[in-house]
Amino acid sequence: MIQKERIKVLNQTEVKKRTYILYWMQASQRAAYNHALEYAILKANELHQPLIVFFGITDHFPEANERHYAFMLEGLKETQRSLRERKIQMVIRHESPEKGAIQMANHASLVVVDRGYLNIQRHWRKTVAERINCPLIQVESDVVIPVEEASSKEEYAAATLRPKIHKKLNRFLIPLPSGEPAISSLSMDFNSFEIEDIEKTLSRLRIDRSVRSMNSFRGGTQEAYRHLEVFLEEKLDRYPEHRNDPTLDYLSHMSPYLHFGQISPLDIALKVKQMKSPGVEAFLEELIVRRELSMNFVFYNERYDSFEALPEWAKKSLRTHQRDKRPHLYTLEQLEKAETHDPYWNAAQKEMVITGKMHGYMRMYWGKKLLEWSQSPQEAFHTALYLNNKYELDGRDPNGFTGVAWCFGKHDRPWGERPVFGTVRYMNDKGLERKFDADQYVRKIDQLQ
Repeated sequence: MIQKERIKVLNQTEVKKRTYILYWMQASQRAAYNHALEYAILKANELHQPLIVFFGITDHFPEANERHYAFMLEGLKETQRSLRERKIQMVIRHESPEKGAIQMANHASLVVVDRGYLNIQRHWRKTVAERINCPLIQVESDVVIPVEEASSKEEYAAATLRPKIHKKLNRFLIPLPSGEPAISSLSMDFNSFEIEDIEKTLSRLRIDRSVRSMNSFRGGTQEAYRHLEVFLEEKLDRYPEHRNDPTLDYLSHMSPYLHFGQISPLDIALKVKQMKSPGVEAFLEELIVRRELSMNFVFYNERYDSFEALPEWAKKSLRTHQRDKRPHLYTLEQLEKAETHDPYWNAAQKEMVITGKMHGYMRMYWGKKLLEWSQSPQEAFHTALYLNNKYELDGRDPNGFTGVAWCFGKHDRPWGERPVFGTVRYMNDKGLERKFDADQYVRKIDQLQ
C-alpha cells in the first residue's frame, strides 16, 4: 500500500499517450522498498506501458568528491542489475539530473520522482515540473512518515515532534508490497552511461578528487542489509547501553546507506520492530524521531546550512560571548590535519578522514570543540560543515546539517552560562573520560593508519 500522503502532483498537466512511464530516480537509489518505484510500476501497468528508470550523474553536486561518488556508484551498479532482473531498464546519463529528466520526459506519458529535502533537490524538481508537458508526480520514500504529514511547521526539538510521529506510526509503519511490470523495457534502445567498471567510470567524471574513495564501507543495498543483519543479531540488545562508547562497535552503520537512499528507513524499522530486544525502542527513536526531525529542519528552514538557522536564544548567546578569549585557536589546515593539543579530538578527526564515518558521540564532542577553538561561532559553524561534508559519507544531508547545528544549540535548550559557549551546551574531555576509555579510543584510531 502506498499512502496518499506520500504522493504529491508537482504540476497540472494531462497524462500523455507516449512511449513509456518514466521514474526519475534521484534520492531513493534502490530497487527494494521504494515507494516511488512501486508507484511507477502501478502506473505503467495501468497504462499498459513499459517503465524506464532514469538517473542523472552530475559532476557538480555541492561539496561531493570522489569518496561520495564511488560509494554512490557501487550502489547504482547493484540497483541497475536488480531492476534488470525485474524487466526494468535503468538509463544513466552523465549530466545534471534535471536536464536529463526534462529530455527523457519528451517521450514519457507521465514522470514519477522520489523526494529530496535539500534546496538543490527541491530546485531540480521545481525546474522539471515547470518545463515538462506531462505530469510530474512526487512519491516520498526516504522517511517513515511524510515530512508534511509529521508536522506542518519547523519543530523546536525532538520532544515536540515525537508525539506527532507516534500518533501516526500505525498508519505508515506497514510493509510495502513489491510489484512487477507487465511489459519489459529491456529491449528499448537508449544510450546509457556505463558504470560496470567503477574505477573507469570515476575516471570519466570531472569531479573533486581531493578525498579518495576508501574500503571501510562499500555502497549498495546488499551491503546495507549485511550491516543490518549483523546489528540485529549481535548489537541491538546492548545498543542502549553501548551506543555512545566509541571503543566498542554497537552502531548499525546505516547512515551512509540511508544518505544515498540505498536502503529504506521503513524497511529497517519493520525489521527492527520484529525483534524481541530491549534495544528496539532506543533504536527506533534514532531512526524515526531523530532522523525525521532533521528532515523537518531542512524542509522548513531554507537557511539550514548557515549560522542563521540556529534558534534565536543560541545566536544571541553566542554573539554575546563572541569576543571571549578562546583557550586555543587553530587554523582550518591544522584542524583538517588533526593537529590540535587534544588527542581525543584528533582521533575523531582522523576516524572521519580515514573511514568516512565518525562515531556519533565523538561527532558531538568534535563539533563542540570547533566552537571553542575558532575565532567566532560563525567561523566554527562554517568549519564544522566544511569538514563534515568533505569527509563524511553521510555528510551533505539533513542529518549532517542538523548534527552540526545541534552542536551550536539547535534542537537543544539553554544551559548554564559559561565563557565562549554562553548558554549553549558544553562538552569537555573529562566528560569523555567518565563515559568510556577515551585513551582506548585513541589507540583504536591509531591502528587504522
